[in-house]
Amino acid sequence: MIRLDPLTANPLPASSAAPPAVPAWALAGGGGPSDAAAAFQAGAALGALDGLARAQASWAGAWRQRLALKSAAASMRLAGRAEDEAALRDAWQLCPAGADPGPAGAILGTWRQLALQPPAVGADRLAKVTEMLGLAWDDEALADLCTQIEDLAGSRPPAPFAAAAIATRVVAMRPDAELFGWWLADLVLAQGLRWPLPLPLLMTQAFGPAFRTEGGGGKRVRPGDKNFDRAVCVALVQAAAEACRLASELSRRAEKLLAVAPKLRAKGAGDVIFLLLNEDAVPGSLVTKNLSRFAARRLFERLQQLEAVRELSGRPTFRLFGL
Repeated sequence: MIRLDPLTANPLPASSAAPPAVPAWALAGGGGPSDAAAAFQAGAALGALDGLARAQASWAGAWRQRLALKSAAASMRLAGRAEDEAALRDAWQLCPAGADPGPAGAILGTWRQLALQPPAVGADRLAKVTEMLGLAWDDEALADLCTQIEDLAGSRPPAPFAAAAIATRVVAMRPDAELFGWWLADLVLAQGLRWPLPLPLLMTQAFGPAFRTEGGGGKRVRPGDKNFDRAVCVALVQAAAEACRLASELSRRAEKLLAVAPKLRAKGAGDVIFLLLNEDAVPGSLVTKNLSRFAARRLFERLQQLEAVRELSGRPTFRLFGL
């Protein structure tokens, strides 16, 4: 991750006064767009998102981690679990360093990893992800999957179709590994668009309208089903729009946080601001080399008074704060 000075960083991308939005005409797709129209709309949506994916805005880390949390929450349904965003936050934040965060926390960890690392693949990385997802895959199968991803990159199909192709391939290999297929779809999408880091996007739409059949009683379109490529394109329009809206919201909050920074007197305030700009949530009991637990509590109270942070847990103890 590129680290910026939290006290001098511009909260907005340098090329624009505010984060972009997906064009209204791309979102107004009608009842059932043709394959060509769906692809065209996806291109417009990804074009709007492209600048954000490449920008070094001060809040980009928090934005990516918030997208990772949303993808993890959507993953719970596929995993047969019931955790929501708040429960996933707790699973991650309440887990001691180096300890097992549990199945739900491990799934969140895979999405966090996706958002933090460049979109490169190797058998070792895929082995770690499948282990975190609770999938047992042999080395030969993972090596074959890496080769297929490399072949996709070499043939350079449009990025949404490459994402659909790898998800389809994973489910064909292992019908029980659909979640892994969605994870790889976002990685391959980033490869095709040459983004420096992937954005967790498609999983959030997997149970949405884009993947519901029109004449089949609302049956879900899964990787490999008829019209799956078109559904991916439609889903990317909505996912990009939601990501842009989240970016707009976080940019405003980051601007406010940076505006109050000069008013903070705590020695470790800069460290806390950096974490708030780069993480989904920061524990109120944070301890750093420059900040004691007591000083951290007072600092977060001050930030709340200035309306520069939100308390995310709703608890009186072990509170979590974020943009």
